[in-house]
Amino acid sequence: MKKFILTGFAILAGLFSTSCDRGGDTDQLKIGMTVQDLSNPTWSGYCRAIQNEAQAAGAKMNYVACESNVSKQIMQIENFVSRGMDVIIVHPADPAGIESACREARNAGVKIISWDDDIENADVRWLIDNYDLGYQVGSEAADFIKKVHGGTAEVAILNYPQLPVLLARGNGIRAALTELVPEAKIVAETSAINPQEGISKMETIFQSNPDVKVVTCIGGGGSVGANEAAKAAGKDSGDFGVFAVDATKPELDAIKNGGAIKMSVIVTGTDEDVATTVFGFARKLAGGEELPARVYRKLIPVTAENVDQYYAQ
Repeated sequence: MKKFILTGFAILAGLFSTSCDRGGDTDQLKIGMTVQDLSNPTWSGYCRAIQNEAQAAGAKMNYVACESNVSKQIMQIENFVSRGMDVIIVHPADPAGIESACREARNAGVKIISWDDDIENADVRWLIDNYDLGYQVGSEAADFIKKVHGGTAEVAILNYPQLPVLLARGNGIRAALTELVPEAKIVAETSAINPQEGISKMETIFQSNPDVKVVTCIGGGGSVGANEAAKAAGKDSGDFGVFAVDATKPELDAIKNGGAIKMSVIVTGTDEDVATTVFGFARKLAGGEELPARVYRKLIPVTAENVDQYYAQ
């Protein structure tokens, strides 16, 4: 399958420019966004940045969380339709479960942007190849294991198999570790999607497996929690590494200041980069333009070597 990958160069070239195509009438553009979990700093950061971008352009944007409850998300989509939203951005709690609600919204003239899931009833699907993303996390962890531990170490995986996209990401992590450092041992694999879960799950792992030296995470929430747990246990030294996805501000802080987090993959770029892209989608769709059905996002590993490019004081 051919992938359309959106980069900053494409934005600069105007392919997804944020110029308004509704005659400059952005004050009439209304956007609703429903995500799984706003306790996750990744999603709260994205939502705030998109709202700021919309407000700066004179548009209106409201966001809500469904707490991974598909029934609640369906009600949120229906509410956005009844409130006259032009565009709804959906981070699906259950891709199959929201198809009908999204279809009804589109039938009512609302444009749908699906974030992370390739659902049928969307005008644009903004996607990540989650297996490849997980494999990249596992590969970075494998390099660390080879360089610091001679190819063998005890490893924990903080995953989230409740969601198909994150299940694929976890599978990619596991595959990379198994293939690239076969002498390493995965001693624990458990679910953690936010910092609180990351802390509690890592505390339990440390009790049962005190020699764990590497933690791989499917998202920034778990990695921030793992970093805090490692710090509390006195394990945040040079031979202990957390490898993850999202590159949230707390993760970048840890990378920059020598914490346990050694690498986190940033997807697309900063929150502001994400906001510019997504708001650009919304303006184009509301203006009647057709966009590629599927756009794949750029993956950028952030380490101590390049953290200053993405770190905001």
